[in-house]
Amino acid sequence: MKNFLRLSSATLLSITTGLVFAGSLKLDNAKSSLQITFKQMEVPVQASFKRYAVIIDLNEKQIEQSKAQVEIDMNSLELPAPEYNKEVQKKEWFNAAQFPKATFTSTAMKLIAPGKLQVSGNLTIKGKVVATSFPLSYKADGTGQLFEGSLPIKRLAFGIGDGEWKDTSMVADEVVIKFKVVTTK
Repeated sequence: MKNFLRLSSATLLSITTGLVFAGSLKLDNAKSSLQITFKQMEVPVQASFKRYAVIIDLNEKQIEQSKAQVEIDMNSLELPAPEYNKEVQKKEWFNAAQFPKATFTSTAMKLIAPGKLQVSGNLTIKGKVVATSFPLSYKADGTGQLFEGSLPIKRLAFGIGDGEWKDTSMVADEVVIKFKVVTTK
């Protein structure tokens, strides 16, 4: 079955919150999430992005033709301590004034098991592009679809945490991006 979740470029640029899918599938905001986890002084910290857009074009008969694109509003990160939300927008961290969006664009998808894909693509954060690959699971969820995955990255590869913040004893280099996208008809 060919399942298309598409969004025009003009619509993608106008999105301000959550995920929007064209056609008959809609985001279930209550069940979807985009989170990051990192360690600060060896203590795990979890934060969530509140505004992002996703395009998924899943062709279950010809997986290699499937595509995905994600756009994240870097100003929408919510940390457990709200006073740090503005801090991470500064030049040393996200430099959100100059780089307000992070993006992921798939370059290939391969079926590795029933309901599981290996997704390759380019992740761009703070103007730096890094080729990456990660597993993605998908399955029917009621009348929609459930997509889940996680992608570990190295923050220093993207220049996140400049100056004194390059010291990984305070904030670890590894950050895990975890996402759950649930759609309904």
